[in-house]
Formats: sequence, structure tokens, C-alpha cells
Amino acid sequence: MAVKTEKELPEQYRATWLKALSAMQLKNYGYVIQLLQGVLKQEPDFLSGRQLLRKAAIHKAAATGRKSMLSGASFSAMKISGTIKKDPLAAIVEIEKLLENEPQSQQVNLLLRDAALAATMPETATFALETIMQGAPRDIKMLHELAKHYLSQDAADKAVEIYNRIVEINPTDLIAMKAGKDASARASMKSGGWEKEGATYRDLLHNSATATSLEQQGRVVRSAEMIDQQLGELGKVYEENPQSVDTARKIAELYEQKEDLENAVQWFTYAAGLSNNTDAALVRKAADLRIKQYDTSIEQFETYLAAADPSAPEAVQAREQLETIKLERAKMELQEARQRVERNPTDLMFRFELGEILVRLGEYKDAIPELQKARQNPNVRLRAMNLLGKCFIERNMLDLAAKTLEDAASELLAMDSIKKEIVYSLGILYEKMGDKEKSINAMKQIYEVDYGYKDVAERVEGSYGG
Repeated sequence: MAVKTEKELPEQYRATWLKALSAMQLKNYGYVIQLLQGVLKQEPDFLSGRQLLRKAAIHKAAATGRKSMLSGASFSAMKISGTIKKDPLAAIVEIEKLLENEPQSQQVNLLLRDAALAATMPETATFALETIMQGAPRDIKMLHELAKHYLSQDAADKAVEIYNRIVEINPTDLIAMKAGKDASARASMKSGGWEKEGATYRDLLHNSATATSLEQQGRVVRSAEMIDQQLGELGKVYEENPQSVDTARKIAELYEQKEDLENAVQWFTYAAGLSNNTDAALVRKAADLRIKQYDTSIEQFETYLAAADPSAPEAVQAREQLETIKLERAKMELQEARQRVERNPTDLMFRFELGEILVRLGEYKDAIPELQKARQNPNVRLRAMNLLGKCFIERNMLDLAAKTLEDAASELLAMDSIKKEIVYSLGILYEKMGDKEKSINAMKQIYEVDYGYKDVAERVEGSYGG
């Protein structure tokens, strides 16, 4: 059973996941647990959800002073162990109920490991063992279990790290010493291609001969001559297989390192096309570099105009060209943002980016629905609400602006940079609404922690008549 990502979740469970993220941000751990247990019952392979569920349970246990012991749950754990072979997925659901109160319990997490392996969910089994080690990092018995599990999952390099940790804790552990050496040899063989069936001495020599070129391709290259050499090598690879996304991407990255934006854009666009534009990273990279091309032109014009005689005909013409380039850049940025939303209509981060661009362009009416959707994403929720408040202010919907900004401010406890911006906007809004007392009170909240923020000091001190 392959691990499922957030984007692969059905829409109804993705919405629940976003609610859980928001609840986690607000430290409402009980609600996070409630939401995610429901999601995982239907989507047991959603590992990110299980990880957040455990994190919430650990925080909840810490807040209530609970210890990671089984206490009265031992009997339930024993009953569950008998159902793992019959129905491992059902067993996992029951195990998660026990882990709600005892998230780092050794016994219950070992049950989760067994059930996950029975359900062909090795990543979840790994997570169960890593959870035990998080709570008991010096438990040698469990460290051995984790190392053996890593080896069973062909992760010899990780097993080496665990065996090294065991030897640090107990330098006389001969089993860990030997197993660590064996795991290290296995990791070296894997990385060097020795495990390949039928590998000959000539194959190994070939691997050694090409190692330098591969190493150069893997590091950040600064030499133009080296880049050209690698482009020549990759050009031959491309001719043999022009449909390789990986080759096209590597060529694009080299052109980007060379600061040849035109060729970089073409190759990233080509690579994205090979994947039918399903690789969001490639599509985004091509778009970002197109914007960077405009930015480079804008910077060049601005540098020229800063030193030019503003009344000269050439300067007047350059200023007109600059405005045209800025307008084209804005149009392209907006077009790219709209296309990202069209391709990924449920991605709330793309909704936020589109709304942010629309606000910057003064398209407040169009920005409102995008930002209203984006506020469901806890990662940008408060920034989206702040921009929504600005949209309402610009459209003279002052009561809606006040409600939105007040809600945003109430969700933040610390007076950080985001809250300062929101509270300052509230102060300006209250002044515009004719409520001077509320306006000054808002400014005082900022004044108490940051005297130098914008014109807060002047406004607060002026309110005392001094």
C-alpha cells in the first residue's frame, strides 16, 4: 500500500486535513485527534496525517502530565494483537485509539508496527518504531529493533546511524559493532553498484570512470567551462532519449546556473511538457524564470534611468518602455497564477498567491473570493485575512473589514510582525470609521512592544496632548 499524499486525498478528507492543521496551530490537540482519527480510518495510508495525529497526542499528553505507560490499556492491547493477522487495518484503527492517551507507548507502537507490516504499510511501521525512539532515545533494545527494521527496508545507511548510536551508548555492545560494519559495507555496495546482479569488474571500472562526471553534476557548479562540458555530455544523452524528463531538467538547471535565462526557460518548459505539465515544480520553475527575465529587464532600465538626464528624449523613451515591461510582467504573473489555480483548483496556496497578486494590481473585487478560499489554509490563513481586510477597506465595506481584521488579530497571541500589521491596519480603519478611541487603543497595543513601528509612537504620544 503506497503512502498517500495530501493532494491525493479525496476532497472531503483534504478539507478535514486542513481543519486539523488549523486546529494544531491553535493548539486544540483534542480536536486534531478527533479529526485525524476519522480521516485515517478511511485513508490509513495517509502517513502525514498519522504523523500529525501522533504529534497532537504527544502535546496533549505533555499538557496533562500523562506518562507514556499502558496502565489499564494492556488488556485492550492484548485483544488487538489477536486480530492483526485477520484484519490488520481494523487493528490499526483500534491501536490509534490506545495511542491517543499513550502516544509513545512501546507496547502499543510495536503493535502498530506489526499491524502495519501485515497491511503492507512499511512506512507506517518505520514511523511506529521511530516514535518509540523519540520517547526513549537510549533504549538499546528498541534501537536494535529499529536498526533491523531499516535493514529489512533496504535502508542500510540509516541502520548504520542507529548502530553507531548504540555503540556510543554502550561501547561494549559487540553485536552492534559487527552489525554496524556489515550495514556499512552493504550501504557502500549499494551506492557503488556492487549489488547489481551480474556486475563485472569491467562494470565497476566503468562506474569509477564516470564517477567524476556524476559528482560534478550533483554539486553546485560555478565554472562556466565545467557547465559547458556537462551540457555537451547531457546533449549526447538527450539525443539518445529526447523524451527523458530527468535529462531535460538537468540541462535546464545547468542553463540556470549559467544565468542563460532564455535557454533555461525553454528547457524547463520542455521538461514540464514531457510530463504533460503534471510536474508542478517544473511548471512553476519555468514560470518563475520567465518573471525573472522581466525583472532583469526592469532592473536594467531602472539603473539606466537613475543616471540619465530625465528630460533627454532617450530617457523619456526608456521610461515608457519600462512602464510597458512592468505592465507585461504583471499580466504574465497574473496569467501564470490563474493557470496554476485552473490546474489545481483545490490547492489553497495557489488561491492565496492569486489573491495576493490581484490585491497588488488593485483588482480587489476579484481578489476577495480567492482570499476567502485561501483563509482555509492554516499556513496562510492570517495573511489572507489581512489582505481580505484591505480589499474590504478599498471597496468601502468598512464593517466587513473591521470584523475580518478583528478575527485575525484575536487568533494571534504574540505581537509578532503579522499581528502588528493587522492591528495597525485596524487602527487606521477605526480612525477612518470615526472611532478615535479604538484607533488609539489599537496603536497602544503595538506601542507597548515596538516603539519604532511605523508612526505608532507619534500617534500614541500625540493622543496625550504632549
